[in-house]
Amino acid sequence: MKAKLLISSLLLGTAILAIAKVEDPVLMTINGKDVKLSEFEYLYHKNNQQQVEKETLEQYVDRFVLYKQKVADAEAAGIDTTAAFIKEFDGYQKDLAGPYMTDDTTYRWQFISEAYERMKKEIDIDHFMLPLGNNTQETLTNLGRMDSIRNCIINGEKWEDMVAKFSSDPSKSRNNGHYGFVSSCMFPYEFENQVYNTPIGQISEPFRTSFGIHMIRVNNVRDRNDVHAKHILKLFPKEGTEEQKAVCKAQIDSIYNLLKAGANFEELAKTESQDGSARRGGDLGWFGRGRMVQPFEDIAFELADGAISEPFETRYGYHIIKKVAHGLPTLEDARNTIETAISRDERTNLIKERRENDLKSRYSFMLNPELNTYLTNALTANGKYDSTFIAQSIKSSNLPLFTYGDKKSVELRSLAPLLDAKAPVANVEQAKAYLMGKINALAESKLMDYHAHELVKSNPEYRNLLNEYRDGMLLFEISNRRVWKAASKDSLGLEEYFVNNRAKYNWDEPHFKGIILSAKNDTVLNMVKADIAKFGTDTLTDALHNKYGSDIRMERMVVKKGENPYADYLAFHVGEKPDRKGYSEFMIIEGGVIDQPEELADVRGAVTSDYQDVLEQLWKKELAEKYPAKINKKILKKVK
Repeated sequence: MKAKLLISSLLLGTAILAIAKVEDPVLMTINGKDVKLSEFEYLYHKNNQQQVEKETLEQYVDRFVLYKQKVADAEAAGIDTTAAFIKEFDGYQKDLAGPYMTDDTTYRWQFISEAYERMKKEIDIDHFMLPLGNNTQETLTNLGRMDSIRNCIINGEKWEDMVAKFSSDPSKSRNNGHYGFVSSCMFPYEFENQVYNTPIGQISEPFRTSFGIHMIRVNNVRDRNDVHAKHILKLFPKEGTEEQKAVCKAQIDSIYNLLKAGANFEELAKTESQDGSARRGGDLGWFGRGRMVQPFEDIAFELADGAISEPFETRYGYHIIKKVAHGLPTLEDARNTIETAISRDERTNLIKERRENDLKSRYSFMLNPELNTYLTNALTANGKYDSTFIAQSIKSSNLPLFTYGDKKSVELRSLAPLLDAKAPVANVEQAKAYLMGKINALAESKLMDYHAHELVKSNPEYRNLLNEYRDGMLLFEISNRRVWKAASKDSLGLEEYFVNNRAKYNWDEPHFKGIILSAKNDTVLNMVKADIAKFGTDTLTDALHNKYGSDIRMERMVVKKGENPYADYLAFHVGEKPDRKGYSEFMIIEGGVIDQPEELADVRGAVTSDYQDVLEQLWKKELAEKYPAKINKKILKKVK
């Protein structure tokens, strides 16, 4: 029985593997290269979205096969192996990979969600601060001092007395270390973390920010209740007189009377308010307690939703407030504030670190454990970090820096181009920190490049898009060689085709064929006329150009009536004299009106286009013979 179960399990496993293998089956094979169903469907649907008149599946298959045959011909010609192609394709690959790469969205959203959850609460805190110090030792000393102060407070010393004696916070003179209720996005992230992670009644451990060494005490927590308001402001002049303030007061009173009479608040704010919010109709957005000057804050919070305040005075001027709503802003309303806060503090670096760590984990990144010892010994032996150290210990070293991916390794010498020999490092430890920063930057670059290439294996959408660009580049170059440029360069073929098909290129109406000269004024034109008789016709245009330079312009053309205003005026004698800026006089210096084309040059554009069609058809026949397509009809029926 066990044997039967084992056999059944093995058969089931084999079946599952078989299903996985045909999940993206081969639809066709051209020149030994398989085309998967997913690639065909991707291009088929994309084509149908772009077409005004939808193609049938059969029509598109024919066109798709021809497209792949041309790509096969390009590959046979070695176009995909040229340095120019590889360089251009590599640039496209990096650009196209961007939206599919391990991006910051997931990590950023974690911080956004955290900030918004924190916004729902306001926390009453006291703050104590000491300076960072001028060097590492001073900073460590001040951290020890802060820890001693914390112990004193825990053991009974008054917070206020210790703040008065020792805190370096400039605001202590007015608040004695009491910040009141604060909320998310008001302080740097490391400070905010301590605010939200310290229990009520407790004092945080000493911690550092870029501004100093801190300690906070949490006094209370309450639900946040913000206000969304708009306002109109008439500013006081700086050091203004009572008379000037009276004028300002009269202006705000006049605005208030208009509002009472039914005027639109937002429109008045746009035209009358002297605050930066005027362009938004006076909209200040959402704000909490502690964000606005008094009595602005109290009035905004006391107003009913939708109510408009009477004019009132702050130290900035006279205001009128319209309260829109109260409560907590939606995530959509708060998101801009949160995003701005994230962009200004360490969360931006944390997002980058998380992305890098994700790539390092995914691709088995490993820093050489011998690297630290090597750098320490090399720096010590050299005596300092300088150009000699870079030349002798970096540029010439094949020591592996790190490994990643499928046994890929990067040597220490690869770091040399990234280093600045004059980087401000004072000792071995600082030099190692500088070098590790550069090594991390190199690692990130290598991992991102590797990830872009690995996407081809893991992301079908990206793979299909990349294939589309690659094939498109090959298609353009091979078509240029075999048809477009080939036709224009084949002078004998063009001439023969023109002679054999001359009747196709007869005109329905006469054309002017020749050269028209434009002169800056009649003086120049008369001089040109006098000179024309002196110059031979073979060198006429060169001679005139050399003598008159920018005083004249010459244009060779073959045009019918209505196609060129100068030919119309001079050759066909219709229309007004053209007004060409800077050139007021015109004349025909060569040619005239002819009934039919005299040579290939007269209809070269049309002949070249038709000859390209001939080359295209010959090429299609050749492609069908060289690269026959093998299509799996059963798989074709699965196209959705």
